Amino acid sequence: MSQVLSGKAVSADIREKLKNEVEIMQQKYPGFLPGLAVVQVGGREDSNVYINMKMKAACEVGVNASHINLPRSSTQDEVVETVERLNSDPTVHGIIVQLPMDSENLIDAHLVTNTILPSKDVDGLHQDNAGKLSRGDLDSCVVPCTPRGCLELIHRTGIEVKGKRAVVIGRSKIVGAPMSDLLTWNHATVTVCHSRTADIKEEVQKAEILVVAIGRPQFVKADWIKDGAVVIDCGINSIPDASKKSGKRLVGDVDYDGAKEKASWITPVPGGVGPMTVAMLLQNTVDSAKRTAEMTGNCAKWNLQPLKLHLKTPVPSDIEIAQAQTPKDIDRLSREINLLSDEVDLYGKKKAKVSLKVLDRLKNQQNGKYVVVTGITPTPLGEGKSTTTIGLVQAIGAHLNKNCFACVRQPSQGPTFGIKGGAAGGGYSQVIPMEEFNLHLTGDIHAITAANNLMAAAIEARMFHESTQNDEALYKRLVPAKKGFCKIQLSRLQKLGITQSNPKALTSDEISAFVRLDIDPDTITWQRVLDTNDRFLRKITVGQGPQEKGHTRKTQFDITVASEIMAILALTTGLGDMRERLGKMVVASSKAGVPITADDLGISGALTVLMKDAIRPNLMQTLEGTPVFVHAGPFANIAHGNSSILADKIALKLVGEDGIVVTEAGFGADIGMEKFFNIKCRYSGLVPNAVVLVATIRALKMHGGGPTVTAGVPLPKEYVEENLELVEKGCSNLNKQIENANKFGVPVVVAVNGFASDTKGELELVQKIARENGAFDAVICNLWAEGGKGAIDLAAAVAAASQKSSEFKFLYDVTLPIEKKIEIIAKEIYGADGIDLSPEAQEEIARYQKQGFNDLPICMAKTHLSLSHKPELKGAPKGFVLPIREVRASIGAGFIYPLIGTMSTMPGLPTRPCFYDIDIDPDTEEIVGLS
Repeated sequence: MSQVLSGKAVSADIREKLKNEVEIMQQKYPGFLPGLAVVQVGGREDSNVYINMKMKAACEVGVNASHINLPRSSTQDEVVETVERLNSDPTVHGIIVQLPMDSENLIDAHLVTNTILPSKDVDGLHQDNAGKLSRGDLDSCVVPCTPRGCLELIHRTGIEVKGKRAVVIGRSKIVGAPMSDLLTWNHATVTVCHSRTADIKEEVQKAEILVVAIGRPQFVKADWIKDGAVVIDCGINSIPDASKKSGKRLVGDVDYDGAKEKASWITPVPGGVGPMTVAMLLQNTVDSAKRTAEMTGNCAKWNLQPLKLHLKTPVPSDIEIAQAQTPKDIDRLSREINLLSDEVDLYGKKKAKVSLKVLDRLKNQQNGKYVVVTGITPTPLGEGKSTTTIGLVQAIGAHLNKNCFACVRQPSQGPTFGIKGGAAGGGYSQVIPMEEFNLHLTGDIHAITAANNLMAAAIEARMFHESTQNDEALYKRLVPAKKGFCKIQLSRLQKLGITQSNPKALTSDEISAFVRLDIDPDTITWQRVLDTNDRFLRKITVGQGPQEKGHTRKTQFDITVASEIMAILALTTGLGDMRERLGKMVVASSKAGVPITADDLGISGALTVLMKDAIRPNLMQTLEGTPVFVHAGPFANIAHGNSSILADKIALKLVGEDGIVVTEAGFGADIGMEKFFNIKCRYSGLVPNAVVLVATIRALKMHGGGPTVTAGVPLPKEYVEENLELVEKGCSNLNKQIENANKFGVPVVVAVNGFASDTKGELELVQKIARENGAFDAVICNLWAEGGKGAIDLAAAVAAASQKSSEFKFLYDVTLPIEKKIEIIAKEIYGADGIDLSPEAQEEIARYQKQGFNDLPICMAKTHLSLSHKPELKGAPKGFVLPIREVRASIGAGFIYPLIGTMSTMPGLPTRPCFYDIDIDPDTEEIVGLS
């Protein structure tokens, strides 16, 4: 007499364990909620019963189940579209399509089930899952629910499957075929029987484990069954039974009454396999949700596969190195770093936009360590900040095997075709493909150009229309009778203190106040922009066409990266914040001295629309296959010179608490790093963990009084021969920049980029001086010639420094008076004795304070070539007073910027620009000449 193998009891036990499992996961990952979507086409009554069972069971264990019921009129395309939408929904971890589909139209069920992502295919019907199961890849596939439930029931008997003879009757894709695979890879010897098997009784009599799924009532007779066999009956059939009220009863594919006398264990029908199928559906869903949580949770280690470098000596040109490396497809990289498919929009095969939804998904994730790369005061000899940034992340990610992200600025095409060249790093430490990095990328700068110039056009048009129309005519055109006030106009009414929202209810004075911005042309600060170096656009006249009726005005073009919109892109924390910042941009004053904003012009919504894609960071990779975010590229003088807050925030979540994010600040530490701390970190709320301060022996010699360098002329002997005196004197600049970083409470690691001409004595001297003057460590690196391998020691030092408890603090309180904040920066960071405000600067400060802009951080606009205001003064100048010529404001970006000296916002082309060397092979489409 056999024992009854109750699926009801076992499934109840499984559901209770799943409920506890979900609760434990919710403690570990707050917000964890497994999601199951059941797609049904039509309304078959039997399907409704099954679905209700699944929904009820899901609720009991804490799975959020949703039922998507499509009408019978649904087409195949509509069903596929529904499945694809669920594929992209990060809250859905399991998807099943209830079969059969009850549709008026022909629908390929195989196509539909194969549309489900294999990872979400909790029915286990996708061909990828079936293929992996057939190969024995049980750890990487989803096992169909009924076979998984059957195997669990077999295990519950206590018998060992290994070595047993098993027979599976039936070869369906849902039960029979996967069941035989599952038993095979659990080391049973399996025979599959079906309707065309000869002498099936003889085969069945050999079975120690018998699984029947043939769909024929009581097909297997008692005399077929071997004594002591375990019998799993998957069938459920209706047969006539006059004793039942319904006139019928349910039976399995096995003659239960006879078989129970011979089997050791047997499943009843109903109450056997059926409840297990639902339980395993929930188990698969919870397993899928756990995989997602663990992949994105605090302990998530990336499955990053680094690219191998093939180092050459001598080191080839940057573009030769970049083009010799084959980058990964960006969708592969995105999967390696645990991005979901719906969070990545591909722009070709090697770059992508990443959705801000990542921040919502990972909101409970701990941030990684936050490191900023800066440098000593720049010299014409170069320090290699970008190269250091990229080489460092290659070392951390590809050699130390830690999650690591680089976040860098997008370069302007002006310098790319002008005099500086590209900005992808150099040697064996680069962002690739460097051609795409240095050129259009994904069009962010073009979006800024379009938005900026739309604003410029709006200013001119508004002044023109106000000067050529009376109040009534303006009002009729601005507020059409059929439309009334639009949303942004209602905001302007509120700003003006007008409470009426009915256009007909405004008084004549209210109408005049509403339609008249009364812009003073002499106060317009908004310029047109172009991402090209063009000196002849530095001063232009607009309005010379006959239809502009003599409304001419002198103005200028800036380069696009100087636009306030670029600074906003870099400092925004989300789409809503960007919309607000764009609306706050002050473009001029009225003749009464009232600030005129983008909101007043009614344009801020349209600007946000133009910027909706640009707000998403761009994903690229290094030469060694580690991830890079390339996003935003504001000027480092009139703006803050750092990549975007959003890129940093997403990267910090993706690397997890044990990972590291490395970002780069423009120019020297006195400019880019100071603004990174006082502006970027103030708005982001992020706390930096370490500073990497980049220097070279050559640059330090120049700061120590070395001779000037002329392009195209061999370096003077002072730079290629040992000169400890010059190095020691030049370390005055290094020491001051270490001191500057330490003022913010952040540990400093000095990275000395080595050259072949550097001597051991010079390198050791710099290390000694740096450590004695407050550096956490000083490391020699060779990342230009060796990539990540040449920065392993630097990576280890940075990792160690970033483990120190942060004592980060801002340099000043933003509520201090504007002039006091300027003075603090001048004295503490530059080493000045004080500041000298011109009368014009004093007047501007007073106006900003009156307008309510006092409490903004300061963004100093001064030469990057010296700690002082005089470019020729190297080292660490003393005894100077910093002259403040003007003080301007970027209200939308959120800072006041004092001007020290003249700042060019539109570079010009040199006699021999870089574009001479840039070309393309028309046959291979390979770009040459970029640097």
